[in-house]
Amino acid sequence: MTGTTARRTAASIAVTAALACVTACTPADGPTDDATDPSTRSLRSVERATGRAGSARVESTTVMGRELSLDAVGALGWRDGLTGTLTITYTGGTTAETMRRLGTTAMEARYLPDAYYARMGDVFADRVGGRHWIKYVYADLEDLGDGAGAGFADQMRKTTPHEAVKQLLASDDVRKVGEETTRGRRTTHWTGTVGGATEQTVDIWVDDRDLLVKKVERGRTETGELSQTAYYSDYGVAVSAERPPAADTADFKELLQGAGR
Repeated sequence: MTGTTARRTAASIAVTAALACVTACTPADGPTDDATDPSTRSLRSVERATGRAGSARVESTTVMGRELSLDAVGALGWRDGLTGTLTITYTGGTTAETMRRLGTTAMEARYLPDAYYARMGDVFADRVGGRHWIKYVYADLEDLGDGAGAGFADQMRKTTPHEAVKQLLASDDVRKVGEETTRGRRTTHWTGTVGGATEQTVDIWVDDRDLLVKKVERGRTETGELSQTAYYSDYGVAVSAERPPAADTADFKELLQGAGR
């Protein structure tokens, strides 16, 4: 693999991973909910409680057809824009195979309000002057001509638990499934479908403090089934995401320009 090909491939992969690990099947906005409906009132309480919590630990598993499957673990905050750090491990799909050729099957992802950082492996760093981190400014991703980053910043803002509840509130068939035990905790299960390019199903499990314990989203992509299961815990946990050293960071936009994009 040439240096140019490595730069282009790794940059593309990290965009895909950034979208996949936290957005998965992020549904499109739907109809306005009816505030008098009992389901709406209950979910509004969940939205407020989860939003006030401001942060949580996250464990998620994402599958995007034949393209990739990955696990992510870490903590995210949403008080002043999306912040946090996740460790992402590629477990299958064509992306995982390409990452192996680049010398790694896992990376650290840092989310800040204006940009996303991905730490690549040593093999990739050798091809870009020893720099291990790629920086993705959300505004630059929005400008991508091929649509790969379209709506990225907006999607990132919708990845947190309270935003997931907002998406479910937009469903016109949201309903309470019943009481269930989730990771040893008594929870209430809600489900609904949300329209978009394709119909997507959203399920959430809420504890007695009106906080999300689990979220499952399902849909389809051109390469097959798309799904994400996420677990949330330790609401209010301290979250940090430091910018990597500038000398060890390559800018995504510059990488693409260097690859002849």
